[in-house]
Amino acid sequence: MRFMMLMIPKGYESAAPGTMPEAEAVAAMMKYNEALKDAGVLITLEGLHPPSMGVRVSFPDGKPVVTDRPFAESKEVLGGYWMIDVASRDAAIEWAKRCPAGPNEIIEIRQIQEMADFPEDVQEAAAGFEKLQAGGRG
Repeated sequence: MRFMMLMIPKGYESAAPGTMPEAEAVAAMMKYNEALKDAGVLITLEGLHPPSMGVRVSFPDGKPVVTDRPFAESKEVLGGYWMIDVASRDAAIEWAKRCPAGPNEIIEIRQIQEMADFPEDVQEAAAGFEKLQAGGRG
């Protein structure tokens, strides 16, 4: 089963452009990331720049509207994520509990939707999805 573990650092929604974590925190996180890799459960992971460097595209009335930061309505934002492949939801929870997160950080765990989870008509509508996933970059 694949899961995303989403890092939600409190206060990151108002972080200045270019805000970076402390080296000590990164070193601790790297040990955790290595443990995920060594256990054979890590698929991918990434950190994200703060929202102050982002942009949002919304679709009121079905037409795209681009909003440059700041995003006043933001309460929780992503700081990064891991995608892991484990045997169960409980296993994903156990990995999240091992993360060297600080008191201002939350990890949300979400299971990835697999094609087999969908009814047949949705699977037919999504024909070719796996091929797109495999395309990736480069």
